Amino acid sequence: MTEQIEEKNVEQSSEELPISEFYKVVDHVTIFRSAKWWEAVVLIESYGKRFIAMYMWHFKDGKWKRKHKFDIRGEDEWNKVKNSVEQLLPKLAGSKTS
Repeated sequence: MTEQIEEKNVEQSSEELPISEFYKVVDHVTIFRSAKWWEAVVLIESYGKRFIAMYMWHFKDGKWKRKHKFDIRGEDEWNKVKNSVEQLLPKLAGSKTS
C-alpha cells in the first residue's frame, strides 16, 4: 500500500516550476505536492551544461519560495549520494535514540 501512495505522489506537473528563468528546465518529476509543500527532481541546463537538482518549495505569502536545493552534477557524485543513502537506509527504521 505504501508503494501505491508513493506512486500517486510521483507525477508530472503541467504547472510551471517556480525556478529562476536563468535556468532552462529540460524535464522534471514531481515527488510530492500539497497545498504548502512541493518537491521535485529537475533536469536543468545552464551555460550549455546539464545537471539534476532536487528542489523543495514552500508556499508562503501567496507564492512558491525555494526552501532547499541540492545539485547533482554527474554520475560520480550521484553514486556517492546513492551509496550514502543506501548505507543509512537500514537505520531509518531503527531506534530514534541511537
